[in-house]
Amino acid sequence: MATPLPRLLVETGVELFESSITDANFCGAVVQRKKGGILLSMPTGRSELETDTVARYLIAQVFDVDLPDLPPPFRTTEI
Repeated sequence: MATPLPRLLVETGVELFESSITDANFCGAVVQRKKGGILLSMPTGRSELETDTVARYLIAQVFDVDLPDLPPPFRTTEI
């Protein structure tokens, strides 16, 4: 998980795209395509640190990497 984010995305086959969701409480989402592949939706206008941290955490969740929960106010929900 220490790999630079662009390389991590390529190595895991995750496609990152900017979300149109403007809610300040939205930090990102992962969508697993029925045809295969994983989409990572991230909001625009966030700090590089927040984007990098949340993206890595969401990727780790998809690949069952054991990580501690993010600190409040962050939380993840599986739908």
